[in-house]
Amino acid sequence: MKTFFQELKNRRVYRVALGYAVAGSAVVQVAGTVLPIFHARDWVQQVFVVLIAFGFPLALVLAWCFEMEGGTIKRTCGDSRAVASSRRVWILGGVGLLVSAFALAGYWFWHPWKTSPEVVGPGGSPGPEKSIAVLPFENLSDDKQNAYFADGVQDEILTNLAQVADLKVISRTSVMQYKSGVARNLREIAQQLGVAHVVEGSVQRSGNRVHVNTQLIDAKTDMQLWAESYDRDLADVFAIENELAERIVSQLKSKLSPKEKAAIEQKPTADLVAHDLYIRAKALIATALYSTPQAESLFEAVRLLNQAIERDPAFALAYYQLAHAHDKLYFGGVDHTPARLAMADAAIQSLARLRPDSGEAHLAVAKHLYWGHHDYDRAREELSLAKKSLPNDPLPFVLTGYIDRRQGRWSESTKSLERAVELDPQNPAVLQQIAASYDLLRRYADEARAVDRAIALTPKDAALRASRAEIELEWHADPRPLISTIEAIISEDPGETKNIAEFWLRGSLYKRDFDAALRALAALPIDGCHQQTIPFPRAWCEGVVAQMRGDQAAARAAFTSARTEAAKLVAGQPSYAEAHCVLGMADAALGNKEDAIREGRHAVELLPVTKDAIIGPLLVQNLALVYAWTGEKDLSLEQLAIAARIPGYLSYGKLRLHPYWDSLRGDPRFEKIAASLAPK
Repeated sequence: MKTFFQELKNRRVYRVALGYAVAGSAVVQVAGTVLPIFHARDWVQQVFVVLIAFGFPLALVLAWCFEMEGGTIKRTCGDSRAVASSRRVWILGGVGLLVSAFALAGYWFWHPWKTSPEVVGPGGSPGPEKSIAVLPFENLSDDKQNAYFADGVQDEILTNLAQVADLKVISRTSVMQYKSGVARNLREIAQQLGVAHVVEGSVQRSGNRVHVNTQLIDAKTDMQLWAESYDRDLADVFAIENELAERIVSQLKSKLSPKEKAAIEQKPTADLVAHDLYIRAKALIATALYSTPQAESLFEAVRLLNQAIERDPAFALAYYQLAHAHDKLYFGGVDHTPARLAMADAAIQSLARLRPDSGEAHLAVAKHLYWGHHDYDRAREELSLAKKSLPNDPLPFVLTGYIDRRQGRWSESTKSLERAVELDPQNPAVLQQIAASYDLLRRYADEARAVDRAIALTPKDAALRASRAEIELEWHADPRPLISTIEAIISEDPGETKNIAEFWLRGSLYKRDFDAALRALAALPIDGCHQQTIPFPRAWCEGVVAQMRGDQAAARAAFTSARTEAAKLVAGQPSYAEAHCVLGMADAALGNKEDAIREGRHAVELLPVTKDAIIGPLLVQNLALVYAWTGEKDLSLEQLAIAARIPGYLSYGKLRLHPYWDSLRGDPRFEKIAASLAPK
């Protein structure tokens, strides 16, 4: 054996092995740099690696059998002194070649190079071959007012494709940020959205004619797989959209059921003006749905949709969006009246009459049952039916997650919301809802990670940045990150002050900086402040700040005004638990003990924890405040202990810092409850 290794050294096999390794490594590095420039598929670089590995044992055999001498190649294997060693080398080389051949064959079998079925999606997850994102279409019309028309063409194609269960189609909310008319890195966009294909297009409307260009792109290679151009009468635009959707389905070799085909071929309306009104309203509602409720946007959407329905009373999708807007106004507390609920119900009835078995009809009923009546079980049944017809719509999964959360099914809720993220990966609002679930569970580290994911999508969102800083306050009873974040936001853009005024007010109260609280109060919207979905009048916020500053006269005047508003709300909506809660707290602040306790208890009876695992615990927490402010310390601590034992918004930071709880400080029972919520 010693002779064998000496012979390897004499024949410079070691040197060849080292040189081959260095040269092979250099080739791989150069290939890794150059090949992407030419958009080469990933398998090309993989071939280089496999072939270099395959050639290594062959290079060793050649180094043994031949050597360079005087500029010529001389064979050495015939040397009788090395016959035994030669046999060993041939055996080792043969084994090496055999192993490499098997490795190459196995790699070829498991990683076919002719096709590329997956791309890397969000977080590194693969995007399936039958997955697609329809990017915003470019408006090439001279009249820029036709931008809504171009949006409508893209929206209808996306809507049609989203009804195909054999496809994964990314939601409109996630694709709309990739604006047309600018250079777009399609491979990068596909990776962000988790899809294998993207659709691009342009629309030009001129008089009564419309020109539509569309192309289907393989995101892995940036290669155009298919393209189509249409130049037709404007009245044919819906037929164009339907044809495009069916051609794309065919190109992706996806299954299209007869029911899905019929749904795609059904025109939304024959009135283009009505459709334009619908698209504009839909955009307004989407904004209000996924961010802080914008009352003005919702009311404007209702106006536009009513105009669309006046033009086409058979416009089913317009009724769907109209019901959505009415229910959102009701649920968000903007107009929590029976009249608003009745308007939503009327729109749903019209939709059910026109398209009784459609996914939109089931989804509209589900939202109405959930938002309007807290009927979670029936809403869940309707959502199951909606998912069958709308397999790529994230909203049924979002609502299922919300209902699960209201019923205390925390794990199931997170799964549904994560599924919504897959379909709507660039929508930070869904991630915020996942964070909200972790907040209720007091899993603050997980909450912080979810909010960080959302901030990565919208780093300039001031309210999102403030909410991330507020986690530290709730978790560690440290208001400094929130205050410094608010100061930074206001310094960067004073116009954002109104969007973070509630965060600023809360942070100032926690820190007991009452001068800052006054400045925050001045920036607060006219409609007041919110404790989740519990709407407190602006006068309530003024009373709290005045009381903390020691101005009892101003505080009493403000609380009296707040009580008047709350009483009016209760009179008009006697079953509205949140309104009774606010009335009870206002009475407690004014010293109306019996009235305060009665209203606080009634709020908990109307919406107990068993019926609503989000707002129910908050009503228990506020009942504890009512008891504390009316001198019923034992009852207060009893309710506070209940709130601390169940998931909810009661936190270590609140109990340690908020002036609300000052009357209980120093009581060992209170201190024990606060300590139970301290970070572990």
